[in-house]
Amino acid sequence: MATPINTIPQIRDALQATFRSGLTRPIAWRQHQLYQLARLAQNERELICDALQKDLGKPKTEVLMAEVGCIIETAMKSAEQLPEWAKTEYPEVADWQKPWKPTPWNYPMLLIFQPFMGAIAAGCTAVLKPSELAPAFSQLLDEIMPKYFDPNVYRVVNGAVPETLKLLELQWDYILYTGNDKVARIVARAAAKHLTPLTLDLGGKSPVIIDSAYDIDLAAKRILWGKCKNAGQTCVAADYVLVQRDKQDELIKAFQKHYDSFFPNGALDSPFFGGIGSDMHHKRLISLLSRTKGEVVLKGRSDAARRRLEPTIVKNVAEGDSLLEEELFGPVLPIVPVDSFKQAVDFVNARPRPVVLYVFSDNESVKQQVVSETQSGGIVFNDTYQQLSVHELPFGGVGESGYGYQVMKYTYDTFTQLRSSIDMPREAEPHLAIRYPPHSEEAVRALTAVVHTPIPLSRL
Repeated sequence: MATPINTIPQIRDALQATFRSGLTRPIAWRQHQLYQLARLAQNERELICDALQKDLGKPKTEVLMAEVGCIIETAMKSAEQLPEWAKTEYPEVADWQKPWKPTPWNYPMLLIFQPFMGAIAAGCTAVLKPSELAPAFSQLLDEIMPKYFDPNVYRVVNGAVPETLKLLELQWDYILYTGNDKVARIVARAAAKHLTPLTLDLGGKSPVIIDSAYDIDLAAKRILWGKCKNAGQTCVAADYVLVQRDKQDELIKAFQKHYDSFFPNGALDSPFFGGIGSDMHHKRLISLLSRTKGEVVLKGRSDAARRRLEPTIVKNVAEGDSLLEEELFGPVLPIVPVDSFKQAVDFVNARPRPVVLYVFSDNESVKQQVVSETQSGGIVFNDTYQQLSVHELPFGGVGESGYGYQVMKYTYDTFTQLRSSIDMPREAEPHLAIRYPPHSEEAVRALTAVVHTPIPLSRL
């Protein structure tokens, strides 16, 4: 059920009033909310699994591992580490400045959408706007949130385009958007109107480069496993594979071998493989496959009525192919053959910077080459997808794959403001006397001494 549009401004105003009341500021209060989030995930896990099965056909084990379990773990860790995160920071300064107590204070922003955990930890009030493409889960969230959280502090707004546009008309202190670059541009334009800071968690076409000296069989196994998570519908899914031409057929055989191992009876009816998020996205994937000039070597079966599509691998995909037009966001994996590792790097650099770049190589000089010569939100060597389990690492894109950082302390930092401060003691006055006019010649020399600092010789 969509949130009535005329109530959205009232929701914003109510949350703003709550924030100004100071309710969300105490650390103990924030910790309790984080534990409440963990309790929500733990206690309502069966309903959550059922909703995501209805919406996306997601396997229960995958939901429990990758979503419910992740929320419980990170919420509890965030609660435990919050007192340390929120401590006043004292930067290193010269001895004569230390009595001034220079301090950047953490000052929370007001209203954000998600991730909810960072908003809680930062002491923010928040509106969560879940995707309309998961209606069962969105409705469930609206129903269970009040069981665990004060609706004067946190609210859910449901709906589609009209509700989202009404939200974006209003002034917020921070916006975090997760989705595609087309909608991100709309969000960014709306934020610019109010000079609202924002984080964009996007995606794009995350490439895989395979060094020809690497174990092709192991690379195929790890790539296919990551690609099958949520049927390829993750922003960090491998989007296409760059491999040297003479290794392409070996890679395809390895993909077939591991596909048969993962899904002995195929993935179409497997309880370990999810469905496509919507009819629109299913049709989009089928259309892209119908227009490819590449050769389909692992043809996945399709069931449009159930929005199911098995992993599909296409070889000999070349520049300009339909499968390279946009982020695939599904279980389709094109293989682009190249004649050298350098050509693979050049291919990646000729495209928008991805949220993650995957590289399979045991050669340290090759790894360093990729680090030095490419740009991406993150870089992962010799695996796919698994980086999301390392909660201590920041997650974020660069350029068209987004900007800003998330995950635990990084999310907390996103939704807090470093508020600078000094407190000048009376006892400093003798030291400050030199700054007051009129200035003697001696005072001028002292005040401008840095201008005459010797600069070391340097040569290129």
